[in-house]
Amino acid sequence: MKRFKALACCCMAAACLAMVLSGCSSQQSYTPPEKSPTVATPTIGKDGTLRVGVNSASAPLAGMPSSSSKIVGIDVDIAAALADSLGLKLEIVDVGTDPESALKEQKVDIVMGVKQSDDEVKFWKSAPYISTGVALFSTSSNTTVPTKSSVPKIAAQVSSTSSWQVTNEYGDDSLVPENDLKTAFVDLAAGTVQYVAADAIIGTYAAHGGGFDAKIVALMQQPGGYCIGVSDANAELKQIISDAVVSLSGGGIVSVIEAKWLGAPIEVSAVPLTDGAKSAKTNAKTDTAQGGTADAAKTGDGNADNTTAATDGAGENAVEPGSRAA
Repeated sequence: MKRFKALACCCMAAACLAMVLSGCSSQQSYTPPEKSPTVATPTIGKDGTLRVGVNSASAPLAGMPSSSSKIVGIDVDIAAALADSLGLKLEIVDVGTDPESALKEQKVDIVMGVKQSDDEVKFWKSAPYISTGVALFSTSSNTTVPTKSSVPKIAAQVSSTSSWQVTNEYGDDSLVPENDLKTAFVDLAAGTVQYVAADAIIGTYAAHGGGFDAKIVALMQQPGGYCIGVSDANAELKQIISDAVVSLSGGGIVSVIEAKWLGAPIEVSAVPLTDGAKSAKTNAKTDTAQGGTADAAKTGDGNADNTTAATDGAGENAVEPGSRAA
């Protein structure tokens, strides 16, 4: 009898388990609802899709890891957040160093990585979505802003805007030219130089990715940034992008993306200026008051060091998107 009771209990338990499993399997998994597009043709060229132009040779803004043909980077992540906020899918287009033609020929709706200081472009630019400038990096134990009289040793990538900035302010004796930014940071770690000059974003990316003890101690020019470009005739899209940049920046999304690629968000507006940068600021104010244009504003701010991009294929400092891109 005990045997039959035990068997009955087992059968009941099995039946209950089967009912539970059956109930679970009948429940559908949750799928977040898709957002309705807030913009359509002719404001954008393809319904349901935001086509974004980037320069794939400007890591960490945009680049292709050696292990993949997929373009990744800060600009790609911000573009994805932008498209999502508009209820659109994202299409990344490599426009190289000619974003203006891509907009004019309507191959893309917007372009990213446009330098704020670039006054020669013939399209509208948003407010910067990420700030930058030519910066001086040093070890965490050094917070001194160098002066010309101290004749500091500063490593910079050869033939870059950063190296030009060093010789322009500190003289030829201060410049230690290197073929790539990684070697410049190796020099800093070895103590053979006191500083490394590089674009704030690219330098931070290289230092963080290489595990170097380096931080920004000064800017060698006025803070600038990277902007989004839109065809000047597209008034509706200009307003949409302008509002989106404010929302993404103010909502902290850009900071999260910066932390992913750079280790932490960077804010150059509070960084001390070198004497040369202070002088440029004074000259800029004077020229503006006289109705002129300060030459200092044309020395480049963001990816200005991309003069080597044609040979190294990865922007100013030959850095490549690493595993953080995954």
